[in-house]
Amino acid sequence: MDLKKAKVSADKKAPAVPDKEMQFAFGKENYRLMLIGLAVIALGFILMVGGGSDDPNVFNEGMFNFQRLTLAPLLILAGYVIEIFAIMKKPRD
Repeated sequence: MDLKKAKVSADKKAPAVPDKEMQFAFGKENYRLMLIGLAVIALGFILMVGGGSDDPNVFNEGMFNFQRLTLAPLLILAGYVIEIFAIMKKPRD
């Protein structure tokens, strides 16, 4: 008998629906910053591509230039920093 009362009372307790309208976890500015960060990361990877040689007997110094060794990794790192900032930023109400 007690088991039936417990089951009925458990069924009656439906999750409360908040009065406020459903909100997204992130605001419009957060999503914009995430897209900017993603574009910066993609640009970094694009700048890192290439520099190889078609002939294995020919060494190409182009793979060790400033763009591939310094600029591209810094852009990727900056993109990840932008992504973390976009996630951590509190959206405006």
